[in-house]
Amino acid sequence: MKQQIKTIAFDADDTLWINEPLFTSTRLKFEEILSHYLEVDSLEAELYAVEKRNLRLFGYGVKGFMLSMIESAIELTESKVSAKDIQSIIDLGKAMLEHPVHILPGITETILALKEHYDLMIITKGDLFDQETKIARSGLAQHFERIEIVSEKNEASYQEVIDRHGIDISSFLMIGNSLKSDILPVCNIGGQAVHIHYKETWLHEKTEPHHVNGIEYLELNNALELLEVLRV
Repeated sequence: MKQQIKTIAFDADDTLWINEPLFTSTRLKFEEILSHYLEVDSLEAELYAVEKRNLRLFGYGVKGFMLSMIESAIELTESKVSAKDIQSIIDLGKAMLEHPVHILPGITETILALKEHYDLMIITKGDLFDQETKIARSGLAQHFERIEIVSEKNEASYQEVIDRHGIDISSFLMIGNSLKSDILPVCNIGGQAVHIHYKETWLHEKTEPHHVNGIEYLELNNALELLEVLRV
């Protein structure tokens, strides 16, 4: 890593805390509900198609996911799904919104060490209320100078945040688990990035290897390795 890093931003979901496994476990419960109406192997592709279609209307997050589950249930059962089962799907969404925030291993130690040397940020996307409450419940908010919740993470949104806060992009480092949302856009506007792989990735965030050729970023196994890289 270059020595001029001054600002380090972290993604939130599946970088600071566990997120995608909750969506996976909820999808499995959704499939169990629909198994009373049709043969179910996996509805991941069908549900994702509806989610993707709805992104422009609902954006990212639990609420959009819940509405997409309801819409999928109506479509897949040809409107036979009962009001009781729709209520069960709504209850699944509510349970997700109230689920405890589980910080990933090494995150707290890493943040406490880095805050002594760098300005720290959170840049995350999704439903504003949901993300705000997760950040508050995580107990990590006090360690970050700035918190940004955006509707999309692309080159334009990162540039807007960078410009608004008067950050020199050459001194900016982004940490995240998604190549598509956290790494490539930042590298493309002149920043640096560290990709920390997480065991589960939403289909929408997956990027084929040929899309990252020629872009330099660092791959680490966990957050604590960042301290070694930055010699903190």
